[in-house]
Amino acid sequence: FIPPSVHAGGLRYHGMSPLVALLVHEGLVKGRTVKQTEVFQTGQTFAKCEGVVPAPETCHAIKVGMDEAIKCRKTGEEKNILINFSGHGMLDLQGY
Repeated sequence: FIPPSVHAGGLRYHGMSPLVALLVHEGLVKGRTVKQTEVFQTGQTFAKCEGVVPAPETCHAIKVGMDEAIKCRKTGEEKNILINFSGHGMLDLQGY
C-alpha cells in the first residue's frame, strides 16, 4: 500500500477549514506543505527514536517541526517549537 502523494489522512476533515482559514488570515499560523513519502519517513524516524508510532496527521507536524529545528541549528537561531501530538498510528501500520 502506497498512499497517493496528495493523501493527508485526517487533515482533510473539512469541518475545521473555517477555523484553520481564520488562524491563517489572522497570522497566527502559517500553512506548510510536505511530501507524503517524507511524512511517513519522519513517522518511522520518530517511532525509532521515541518508541511511539505517530498518526499520519501528527507526522505532518513532526516533519515541519524537525525541518524548523534543523534550520535553527544551521542558523544558530533559538526557537521554541511546539508540536501537537494528536494520536498514535497503530491503525495506520499498513500505510507505514
